[in-house]
Amino acid sequence: MCGLIVSKVMIFGRPGSGKSTFATQLAKKYHLPVHHLDRHFFVANWKDRDYKEFLDIQQQLVMTPKWVIDGNAMRSLETRFQQADVAIYFHFNVWRCLWRMLKRVSQKDWDIPDLADGCSKTIRWKLISYMFNFHKRYYPFIQELRIKYPYVQFHIFKTDKDVHNFLNSTQKK
Repeated sequence: MCGLIVSKVMIFGRPGSGKSTFATQLAKKYHLPVHHLDRHFFVANWKDRDYKEFLDIQQQLVMTPKWVIDGNAMRSLETRFQQADVAIYFHFNVWRCLWRMLKRVSQKDWDIPDLADGCSKTIRWKLISYMFNFHKRYYPFIQELRIKYPYVQFHIFKTDKDVHNFLNSTQKK
């Protein structure tokens, strides 16, 4: 099999679903730069960065020739979607995502630099609520983007097997 060709990949979905881990693995496998949006969306202590400043940073990222961008920032999802070759929606079971969130907070050796400086690993009620309501709240918008940008290869991951199969079927563009 020839495989799916990747050079601009956006990854979004429920918190705790494994987006950052997958983004790091994919970027490493294909020597692509990886960008975790939380590093740009937040500043110390989980405060939102000035939104205009965040949009400018994001625009600079998507205009580069190759990237893996992990994160939601759903108000600006279209900015990434219109520039992506591949969009991957992590739609894992909510209880599995909650478990992974708890596991991540307890890990001492988390080495993926996906948090903004001055932000500690934590679980806030707001994040749990966001995770539980993510699909219901955003899926209609995601479907609109799929229709508007049919050239973007769209994938939904619901299991670890989906992640594994994708990693084994892709090649660098």
